[in-house]
Amino acid sequence: MPLRHIVSNSNMILPILFIAPTTDRGRGVFTREPITAGSIIEVAPVIVMSAADREKVDQTLLHDYIFEWGEDKSQCCMALGYVPVYNHSYEANCEYEMDYEADTITIITVRDIREGEELCINYNGDWNDPRPVWFHLA
Repeated sequence: MPLRHIVSNSNMILPILFIAPTTDRGRGVFTREPITAGSIIEVAPVIVMSAADREKVDQTLLHDYIFEWGEDKSQCCMALGYVPVYNHSYEANCEYEMDYEADTITIITVRDIREGEELCINYNGDWNDPRPVWFHLA
């Protein structure tokens, strides 16, 4: 039976997701079961920070885990849940959507996912954006 979930503004992580070591990128998010394309797999609350807060966060390791936030990108946020652990891929199998009113990030699959497969997002914001991200810039 295909796995599809409908959620409201509540926070959730599918119980079939888990964090495990990867072969070359520390830890990542994986699935114990197949997931169909278009499934919501996580809705995570975020902690929104001001531009002044971001200047301080940028001086720490947390810089690698924050997202630009707001329509004008003048703020940043720290997502809770598994969101900070999803690794980057230029061929991501998931995308994320930001809800500025609810202060949440939702992770959605963009294709069918196999059991045991790592779930990845594209750090550029669009799941299929090929532009180099900050840690791949020469």
